[in-house]
Amino acid sequence: MGRVTERRKVLRIRDGVVSTRPDTLVAEEPLEIRLNGRPLAITMRTPGDDFALAAGFLVSEGVLAQASDLRNIVYCAGATADGSNTYNVVDVQTAPGVALPDFTLERNVYTSSSCGLCGKASLDAVRTTARWPIADTPPLRVTPELLADLPVRLRAAQRVFDRTGGLHAAALFSEDGELLDTREDVGRHNAVDKLVGRALQNAALPLSRTILMVSGRASFELAQKAVMAGIPVLAAVSAPSSLAVDLAAETGLTLVGFLRGSSMNVYAGEHRIALREAAAQG
Repeated sequence: MGRVTERRKVLRIRDGVVSTRPDTLVAEEPLEIRLNGRPLAITMRTPGDDFALAAGFLVSEGVLAQASDLRNIVYCAGATADGSNTYNVVDVQTAPGVALPDFTLERNVYTSSSCGLCGKASLDAVRTTARWPIADTPPLRVTPELLADLPVRLRAAQRVFDRTGGLHAAALFSEDGELLDTREDVGRHNAVDKLVGRALQNAALPLSRTILMVSGRASFELAQKAVMAGIPVLAAVSAPSSLAVDLAAETGLTLVGFLRGSSMNVYAGEHRIALREAAAQG
């Protein structure tokens, strides 16, 4: 298994003083995801929680929706010419009867750690493949004060970031603000996949009473992953993309961006934000 961090010697310059010292860097390695023995995708990730990452990726692709859909996940031995196990190839084995993607149209390509999809076809694909419509009944309601506290709590849980300064993070919170789980990865979408994959493995989908908090921007792909897991609220410290806002509006996702201190922008799903009447009128 690869390490989460690695050490490298760096030349350090501070106020004209030059020195050498070891520095801690976040590890980045490729992970090939196979589905029932057939290559499906390659992503760059921080090693760790690889099985959850693969499971979460397949939730976002519409292949898996519940724990019973998953038969097993294994590392592939013999992944190199000498037969050794690099722990960089996983095979997800689905249960009988699970519909598989059309391998003639598969995402069997390199996927960067900040990748995304685009276009109306992507919106249509999410709309037609989502297993868990965002229909929280009664509607989840969160206050601006609760949302304002989430970035601080997420930052406090970023243990590897404290050592490297080079990781994205994602966390699941309950509607009362309780931290349920947090994951870190060099790719923001990988961190979300790890959260969703763990929820699938624990038979916790759909995540219909939770809030997803991410450390960076809210891309279309992150909104997609929230929708596919049934998460009703996505909050980000930075800006959303226009396609993420479109997807949120079409699916009923509450999308909050620029969540910094007591300030935030609500781009869609404002009915879940519990505003005081005076504030709402202002």
